[in-house]
Amino acid sequence: QVQVVESGGGLVQPGESLTLSCVASGTIFRSKNMGWYRQANGKQRTMVATITTGGTTSYVDSVKGRFTISRDNVKNTAYLQMTNLKPEDTAVYYCQLQNIYDRREYWGQGTQVTVAS
Repeated sequence: QVQVVESGGGLVQPGESLTLSCVASGTIFRSKNMGWYRQANGKQRTMVATITTGGTTSYVDSVKGRFTISRDNVKNTAYLQMTNLKPEDTAVYYCQLQNIYDRREYWGQGTQVTVAS
């Protein structure tokens, strides 16, 4: 059974940093593309950043230059380093794994990030 668990969220002030972690178990991590998504109150879930099995990354324009996605295939973990956080980054952040062979998706339960002064 695949399990995806996010951690690292919290309350920070504008301009501060946070690093989110996503640990996957029960699956071959290196065969999964990884993604971080977020959902603010009353809004749809949207993509923040993705990283392929080969390490290619992509970001939504609003976080380019501030967020960095990475993965450690030995630790079965993906990270989202967030710097210079802004109030508009406030959301529940979700980790997604996608099997590169059958495109099946696995999601975590989410971790809350709140940016407020």
